[in-house]
Amino acid sequence: MVTAKARIMVHGDYESVVPVLIPELDEVRRFAGELQARGESWAGDAFGWPAEYHAERPEPPLDSKLSFTPADFCIGESGIWFFSLMWEHGKDAPPVEFLDDRHILASGARQ
Repeated sequence: MVTAKARIMVHGDYESVVPVLIPELDEVRRFAGELQARGESWAGDAFGWPAEYHAERPEPPLDSKLSFTPADFCIGESGIWFFSLMWEHGKDAPPVEFLDDRHILASGARQ
């Protein structure tokens, strides 16, 4: 874990800067991979952040060209720090990653 500072919009034009703990992405990937290997949907707390995993489903998403609904994993809070993985090329292919860390200002000490 890394201690970092995050800019959080509280209301209107007022923002606050607070310390947050950011997990190592390799640890998050490993955790998500374990959930993917089990193939069972899950929601809870991971590394101090809300997280959830949705297993792959055979039916396609609405209005999509995909032939199935891919498995996905996400962790964090939108607007602070957020990371997601989606197995959009199938369960045997590497997942596509998305990281939103634009509100993280600085990294500090490792925990």
